[in-house]
Amino acid sequence: MLLKHRLSFSQIFSYTWKVDLMLLACCTIVYFLDKYWLASHVSIPVAVSAVLGTAIAFFVGFNNNQAYDRWWEARKIWGALVNDSRSWGRGLLYYAAAPGDPVTQAIVRHLIYRHLAFICALKANLRKRPDDYYTRYLTQEEITEVQKQSNIPNALLNMQTRDLQHLRDTGVIDGFKFIELNQLLIRHCDSMGQSERIKNTVFPPSYLYFTQVFIWFYVIMNTLMMTESIGVWAIPFGWMFGFVFHITHLNGTTLMNPFELQPLAIPLDNISRTIEINLIELLGDEPVPTPVLPRLDGLYIM
Repeated sequence: MLLKHRLSFSQIFSYTWKVDLMLLACCTIVYFLDKYWLASHVSIPVAVSAVLGTAIAFFVGFNNNQAYDRWWEARKIWGALVNDSRSWGRGLLYYAAAPGDPVTQAIVRHLIYRHLAFICALKANLRKRPDDYYTRYLTQEEITEVQKQSNIPNALLNMQTRDLQHLRDTGVIDGFKFIELNQLLIRHCDSMGQSERIKNTVFPPSYLYFTQVFIWFYVIMNTLMMTESIGVWAIPFGWMFGFVFHITHLNGTTLMNPFELQPLAIPLDNISRTIEINLIELLGDEPVPTPVLPRLDGLYIM
């Protein structure tokens, strides 16, 4: 996730240089094609550019709105996970940690640590990258058990429910506290399912494909039209118009997959580490993990 409101020219160029070169090459080829061959056969009406530009603006606007909706929904889901995680740790620590009962206290601490394993496993599952960081909060038996299942975060929630029911059966927590803590487990499962829905739902490729095709068609037609009126200046002006549409579209496409490991995605590393720090500090344990540091001179955080 980006942290700065402004980007330097070098950062913008590093982000757009491929599109810049492709646009300049396209506009140059179209200019010479029109100058030495097409101009003697056909004249491009000015209205073509206006109509195409308006139509493409609708396509790009729709794509970007839908992409931002996916990104913002993902951010709200993980914001809710932060709050629910704090409530989970606080509720267990003050509702169930019976003083003088080391067995119950050990179960409560393990329920809190296992939740950290759930958060880290869910992050790895959404990014689809091998990451066994979650195993540090589990016993060897639990690691063996969850790795037999295809959905490790869901397997961890099953364990949480089992131990929470044990606390209820032994009378450590009453019915009202059990209901409240179980509702938190349900919300954890809801957040997991909502995140998986976003991750596994592919943005309709036809929207992306045809928008890109229409933008390139617009660049070509616009350059042809301007060649007849401003000559060689059609090349930089064609690049300028194409740059606006391509970069606007590119901004949207980078938000369509909010859990990818890239600067504009949701900062899962930072959010999961925040949960980790909060719960370990709540337990009073050491060492407390260090916060995730921004990258590239504070430009973004993962």
